[in-house]
Amino acid sequence: MIKVNIDSVRISLMTQSRVVVLREVGSQRYLPIWIGAPEADAITLRLQGIHVDRPLTHDLLYNTIRTLGAEVEYVIVTELKNDIFYAEIVLELDEEEVRIDSRPSDALALAVRAEVPIYVAEEVMEEAGRIPDEGLTPNILIDTSTNAEPSTEEEVDEDDLGAFADFIEGLDLDDLGNDS
Repeated sequence: MIKVNIDSVRISLMTQSRVVVLREVGSQRYLPIWIGAPEADAITLRLQGIHVDRPLTHDLLYNTIRTLGAEVEYVIVTELKNDIFYAEIVLELDEEEVRIDSRPSDALALAVRAEVPIYVAEEVMEEAGRIPDEGLTPNILIDTSTNAEPSTEEEVDEDDLGAFADFIEGLDLDDLGNDS
């Protein structure tokens, strides 16, 4: 098992898809996993310390686990089959280990609530893990992590925006707020 941290949750500017980036502890190697918008929001809200008045689905799951007398020990991304990631939530219940099949996005949303370690199976990291390339400009993604200062790698180079920049420059913002 390889211990990882949630590095960031990102949004593709091209497709509006979400990706959670898991970074190996003590390494630059990372694992990107595409996830749904609700799960991305659930992870991001918790990472940013935003509390909601009523429990969201992952809060409900965590509260249910605790009410039933179990504790979340850790979560692990266990497999990659046919381009689909699989995960497990590992609980301790009555001094026994209980493993629950899960989507990685749900396991991660639960892990940030329970404040437990996140792992990736070695074979998954070997197959799908990445090391950043020199000079890589990931300008198609917006970082929604809690990092206060974006690194120069995450800043969007205006020269690379092409048609999108032309579209923004062509917008007429003078009429905003007018009812006519």
